[in-house]
Amino acid sequence: MKQLAEFVKERRKEVNLTQEEFAERAGVALTVVRKIEQGKTNLNMDKVNLVLSMFGHELAPVNSKELEL
Repeated sequence: MKQLAEFVKERRKEVNLTQEEFAERAGVALTVVRKIEQGKTNLNMDKVNLVLSMFGHELAPVNSKELEL
């Protein structure tokens, strides 16, 4: 979750938005953005994807065996 937290925080800062402004534009509650940036692990995947869609990304399940190529 650390990588997700850093990714979202860095990208948000690149576009010069506060957490509150970013949450509003992403269509999520401020607490969602805060939890993501704090690296919390109990996140709703749909909400995370709303946030990531702001940067043209999304989370999806990955077969770990495919990563070992």
